[in-house]
Amino acid sequence: MTLLRRHMLALLLIAGAMFPIIYMVGGRESSASQTSATPPPKNLPDYLGQATDLWSGLSFVRITGPGILGLAGVCGKKYCTHRYSSAQAWNADQSLLVIVNGCGGMCFLDGRSYVPLFHRDRSNETECEWHPRDPELMICVSGRQISTWAPRTNHEDVVFDTAGYSKLQFGPYKGNPSRDGNRIAVRATRNDGKAVVFGYDIKERRKFPDIELAQLPGTTGSCSISPLGSNIVCSQAVSDDHEPTFIFSIDGVLQQKWMEHHRPGHGDMTVDADGSEIYVGISKSDPDIYQVIKRRLADGKVTSLMKYGEAMHASLRSLDRPGWVFLSYGGTPAEISQHPDWAPYAQQVIAVRTDGSGEVRRIVETQNAHFDYWSETHASPSPDGSQVIWSSNWGVPGGPVYDFVTRVEWPSEPVPNQKEIVANGLQ
Repeated sequence: MTLLRRHMLALLLIAGAMFPIIYMVGGRESSASQTSATPPPKNLPDYLGQATDLWSGLSFVRITGPGILGLAGVCGKKYCTHRYSSAQAWNADQSLLVIVNGCGGMCFLDGRSYVPLFHRDRSNETECEWHPRDPELMICVSGRQISTWAPRTNHEDVVFDTAGYSKLQFGPYKGNPSRDGNRIAVRATRNDGKAVVFGYDIKERRKFPDIELAQLPGTTGSCSISPLGSNIVCSQAVSDDHEPTFIFSIDGVLQQKWMEHHRPGHGDMTVDADGSEIYVGISKSDPDIYQVIKRRLADGKVTSLMKYGEAMHASLRSLDRPGWVFLSYGGTPAEISQHPDWAPYAQQVIAVRTDGSGEVRRIVETQNAHFDYWSETHASPSPDGSQVIWSSNWGVPGGPVYDFVTRVEWPSEPVPNQKEIVANGLQ
């Protein structure tokens, strides 16, 4: 088997965007060469025009492009996309969709027609995520405050204002609220200069004990509350190729430490069918290197969901359709064809059952050529899984990166595709 080098990319800043944080790529390095040539994409679907993906049979719509985005603002020439795979792009009732990368702030679209509605400016130091249950609200963290904010009315309520901490961060940028929207994990600098993370209950307006991050090896990348709000999960960077994970109870007691590199990483958390909290992502360590795995927070038990391949990012944002993880694949079809023992996906988005059965739903063929971080697909589903947002440069390395939305119809009684399951190597 040909060994491919791990994805590497330079740290970039989002010019004019709200979120300047950088995420490391989740998959393996493609052999596609990089070029500065940017010829016009061929067969690019019209803006807001519907197209059909021949691979999945599903319809999709291009929702962004360089230039004026109606009442929502102006898209940059290089990219205009949603934030990240594990970030909720839609609000709870899917009436609003937010675009932040390359949009000069926050561009809000109609969540179903994708017509631009309005634009909001927020400080670059403010991080906001949709409330998972209240469609009117986002939860925001900045400076010394935690607040709830209604984008439509621009009304904001401060729920936590502290003199004892500064530089409050929501993750940063990889944090999500608990699935009821009550709790978040906040990183901060305490007045004694120590870096800490703590849980905060927005409903009860209750702060939980500090967890001092200096006790952990390396540098903290991000921390997030778990789906049930009972744990805080932190990713550490010990070296460029070693990023372990540490899991604390909400009260600050260390529960688990996964010392392997990214086992898993580039993923998301959810509640499994048995009620346990799990992290689903891409493993970058033996014995399941480059497989998609789920790992139980309580005891670290690992289950493989998809065999070795080019999976880059995993999203579990379909909160109202549990049991499915949405995977973004890189690589190239030519490369995959040379490795019949790999997962048979390249430049595609699929949904996979989290029960380990190997059942797959095809979502879209992205036609996305590898170039840099901002051109990665970062697919993320809507709360009910009926829509999936994804990014693509439409086959032009270095060309503009657009956002698209695929519409998904789910059968009332799922019928497994036995051929696809066998191809995934899980039976």
